[in-house]
Amino acid sequence: MQAIILAGGKGQRLKPFTYTLPKPLMPIGETPILEIILKQLKQYGIKNVVLSINHLAEIIMAFFGDGRKLGMDIRYSEEKKALGTAGPMSLVKDWLEEDFIVMNGDLLTSIDIKKMFWYHKKNKAIATIGTYRREVNIDFGVLDIKNNTLKNYIEKPKFHYDVSVGINIFNKRCLAYLKHNERLDIPELIMKIKKDGQSVHCFDCNPYYWLDIGRVDDYNIANEFFLKHKKEFLSG
Repeated sequence: MQAIILAGGKGQRLKPFTYTLPKPLMPIGETPILEIILKQLKQYGIKNVVLSINHLAEIIMAFFGDGRKLGMDIRYSEEKKALGTAGPMSLVKDWLEEDFIVMNGDLLTSIDIKKMFWYHKKNKAIATIGTYRREVNIDFGVLDIKNNTLKNYIEKPKFHYDVSVGINIFNKRCLAYLKHNERLDIPELIMKIKKDGQSVHCFDCNPYYWLDIGRVDDYNIANEFFLKHKKEFLSG
């Protein structure tokens, strides 16, 4: 198994912390979030990793080196321009295995990636999206209006949506939808695949813990949860 980790973002929502520290090196407890992810991948038997980097790339490369200290093989793909979340795959076509994981480098999660990978393989999917059910609270009274006439009035409703967790598994067939060194985001890639008549599978991640640490509030929540439940994320 092989993983591409997207670690090139500027972490705009975590400023001022990310002015001098790349978001993947933001500490959860005493450990950078990207190091936690790498150790988890190793626990699942994944040692072949490509880090897609851009912002403060030299700091990330200096920190992880070739991965030997973690017992992994880490290679780097440095973007000269922002390529989105799918575009970086076009730079590493020659490195890719038949099926591979593409995930964000800022996730605190206990998702069983190995289980997700074999779900993808079993379905012979071109793409599999990790999904999570999120509740969205609206702090206002919501009006349903038609032709200036009130149809319904809902006070502070709650909506539920299935969202992407930022962990995807692709088959190399997806590379046919990419152009070398051109920007493309994963939602756009997925819809290209879908419009071409291909089936895109979804893997339910709700039994597991998942949090994107991209916002300050979520980063603080992740720190607190990790310190209380460290064994859920890292064995040993």
